Amino acid sequence: MHTEALDTPSWWARGLLFENCNCTVICPGHVHFSQNCTHERCKGYWALRFDEGAYGDTDLSGMRVIIVYDAPQHMIAGDWTEVLIVDDSASPAQVEAVESILTGRAGGPWEVLGRFVGTRLPTRVESIEITDEGALKRVAVEGLMEGTIEDIRGRDRSRPVTFQNMFNQVHAAEQVIATGETRYDDGDIAVETEGSHALHSKFDWRVDAE
Repeated sequence: MHTEALDTPSWWARGLLFENCNCTVICPGHVHFSQNCTHERCKGYWALRFDEGAYGDTDLSGMRVIIVYDAPQHMIAGDWTEVLIVDDSASPAQVEAVESILTGRAGGPWEVLGRFVGTRLPTRVESIEITDEGALKRVAVEGLMEGTIEDIRGRDRSRPVTFQNMFNQVHAAEQVIATGETRYDDGDIAVETEGSHALHSKFDWRVDAE
């Protein structure tokens, strides 16, 4: 599904982004969508904590959002199924803002990913809990989702194992490699992982209105 950035305000956002899918470490599709993922379907999520940002006049600070997806093994083929879950503390204007950003309607990095989505399920508004304990990060939606990622160990135990200068549409160039465990089922998408691909980074996005 193609999305266009029309009549949207300037916006910017910074915060935490972490993910887990059912691929072995590292997900081939994370490196590039043209590579075949580990299984027939790549199923996973992105969890986002907006530490600061604004969509026009709408403040994005404190927003918590999850994007859950079910994609083919060859992700570049498209026809992904995707759903956004927005924390129930969000105002209607904030929900509209993050929908515009994360579906790609507002341009920026998610516009590229939005082109691969064939079925976009209705946005859900739920209570989302995101905790960040450094090497351990968790996301939870009561009755719907439990997810945990933990950094893998490196030679120097005091530092995380990272990608440097890694190109990815939504992550920073430096990404911390982790493994994850997830349980999610909304009746349309079901994700179940254990010891599989995970990573995290600090995102920094900006789009200036033309």
